[in-house]
Amino acid sequence: MDARHRQVRARYTADTVTVYQAYPAEIAVPALANGRFVAPFKRDRMTWIKPSFLWMMYRCGWASKPGQERVLAVEIRRSGFEWALAAACLSHFDRSLYPDRDTWARRVRTSPVRVQWDPERSLRLGPLPYRSLQVGLSGEAVGRYVDEWTVAITEVTGLAHAVRDRLAAGDDAGAGALLPAERVYPLPAGVAAVIGADPTPAATC
Repeated sequence: MDARHRQVRARYTADTVTVYQAYPAEIAVPALANGRFVAPFKRDRMTWIKPSFLWMMYRCGWASKPGQERVLAVEIRRSGFEWALAAACLSHFDRSLYPDRDTWARRVRTSPVRVQWDPERSLRLGPLPYRSLQVGLSGEAVGRYVDEWTVAITEVTGLAHAVRDRLAAGDDAGAGALLPAERVYPLPAGVAAVIGADPTPAATC
């Protein structure tokens, strides 16, 4: 198995980590203007955040899918990100993490956070042999995300289009050079265990 099978890769600093979301203009524009999510963003719906830029591109089709035309980079506090993962439950039963389905089902009912590991994506959005983390926030976690964790929101739709256009021109090297620099995120051991992540060495940042 690839040593990177389940690792979180992201842009991060000593205090923050960047995640991505794609929305229609009616949600993205007010969020950009206010530096946080405001109406018509709905707090009562699960919202999925993605640390991987390329997985976001796969999901939104380089900002071309209906309702996902505006891609936002949301810088959030690492303390909040790690709180979410520590409080999470996998979307699907995994016998390596839960002793039985009943235990998993109880966790699903009580956890405000879902996580799932999907194949990471290549520059041309093909599946890679290792996984990328998606994090679904609901209930208390959405409130914390909006009110406590968000540090800054910037738009990266132009970047998405620029990478797509270079790929269309056959300039893979040029497209790759535009990508955000993502590194393996150093999860605390206890948090990694909750979400089934592979152990990662401590990093200085």
